[in-house]
Amino acid sequence: MREGMSRRRVLGIGGALGLVAATGLSTAAALARRPSMTGAVLRSAVPLPPPFQAPLPIPAVLEPVGDGRYEITQREAVAEILPGLKTPLWTYEGTFPGPTIESRRGRPITVTHRNELPVPTVVHLHGGRTPASSDGYPTDLVLPHGHTASHAMHDPRAVVTTLTRDYTFPLDQRPALLWYHDHRMDFTAPAIWRGLAGLHVVRDDDEDDLGLPAGDRELPLMICDRAFAADGGLAYPALDPALRERPGVHAAYLGGVLGDVILVNGAPWPVHEVDAARYRLRVLNASNARHYELAAVTDDGRPVPLVQIGADQGLLAAPVPHHRLPIAPAERYDVVIDFSQVRPGERVRLINHLGADRTRDVMAFHVTRRAPDDSRVPDVLSTDLPTWRRSEATTVRDFSFRAGHTPHGRGWVIGGLPFDPTRTDVATTLGATEVWRLIADVHHPVHLHLVGFRVLSRGGRPPLPHDAGLKDTVSLRPGEAVEIITRFDGYRGRYLFHCHNAEHEDMGMMANLEIT
Repeated sequence: MREGMSRRRVLGIGGALGLVAATGLSTAAALARRPSMTGAVLRSAVPLPPPFQAPLPIPAVLEPVGDGRYEITQREAVAEILPGLKTPLWTYEGTFPGPTIESRRGRPITVTHRNELPVPTVVHLHGGRTPASSDGYPTDLVLPHGHTASHAMHDPRAVVTTLTRDYTFPLDQRPALLWYHDHRMDFTAPAIWRGLAGLHVVRDDDEDDLGLPAGDRELPLMICDRAFAADGGLAYPALDPALRERPGVHAAYLGGVLGDVILVNGAPWPVHEVDAARYRLRVLNASNARHYELAAVTDDGRPVPLVQIGADQGLLAAPVPHHRLPIAPAERYDVVIDFSQVRPGERVRLINHLGADRTRDVMAFHVTRRAPDDSRVPDVLSTDLPTWRRSEATTVRDFSFRAGHTPHGRGWVIGGLPFDPTRTDVATTLGATEVWRLIADVHHPVHLHLVGFRVLSRGGRPPLPHDAGLKDTVSLRPGEAVEIITRFDGYRGRYLFHCHNAEHEDMGMMANLEIT
């Protein structure tokens, strides 16, 4: 059965493949060759430091204030990101990234967020299997003192609080690397750019028993790009630098904002000392728009394999080796890298094959010594992955993701429509299994709230190796149709699906999903 608009109207094939010239974007073919360039580079106005000098920071783990209770204050802070320069930030608990929350599968937690920033905020736990009341809908604002909820006034269902809000996460989900970030309507991109992002790790006993690298040999890596103004602040081409009323960016950056500095855990091109042993890298692309194609190489050019053991929504069924691993904004990959074949004293660089000049480097590992290693990567990682079959789907839906017109002017639309919080775009029922077919004009990393999904096909062919496992974000390439299958279980309520190129998201590329 097919619901909603006809396939021709929903897909809008002509618009999807014949890009809107007014956006100033290149052709789909050119963008397919240069996926990192769906956007424009914002150049820093300060000298940039040499790579591999700053030590890799490891975000602090947030301590609970009670049984299953945490508190986070959103506040302004100043950090030295580039040597000798002070950079104002918007932060969770005064740091960028914010503190990491460590949790256990099936043990609910409540996080109280306090907003001491000059603008409203919303918190979304990306990848969380979360009731709608705590999912971070873009108009469910937390207001600072003295602020009115202009966006929420247009949404009769908005739930607005002043100063604080409790977000409750049941965590009835597979162990995985999640992340939390601001999700305010029209201003998600600049808020994340200014620092409102942090990691959340869900664990369980079965994963702990696998013998994967752990402790100091498990490294969270939040990769993002930024640009710096002459005074050391973060440069960003917002139409309203105060981020209060007028959303959007200057016309040159409608495709997305790309920085020229690569940060890992908030440090520029850092280096980390490692033993000649296996390490588990929990990788998040927290960039607004930049895509990466990651590879590990020694200084003399020898490749070091990246063995993928997990995707957005947790462990794969079995390991998948890669020499290059593409990762789009908001995607996460769980990989193991084995430094035991690297001689102590040598260096392994994590590079970006989609980068140029300084954005080709990401970080480095300095192998310092031989050391015992009792870790392993088992042939079977998980047996609890969903086995949804195409024949189980009761509905097939088609969506185009392309340039279009919004109430603010040029922007980005889904199925020809810009985001409207008062409109229901997809209505489904709890427990329904559906196949969605997605097509893009340029690169669009598409994220579904609440549920994970499996990639069924790309361009009518089997999924690519990095599509393995259960995902919540999939990278669409120009002109490419991708099929996914999911089951809408968990909770009823209003959720979202959207492009996670954050500039596209702010300029209309979101849609509502109502589960009854």
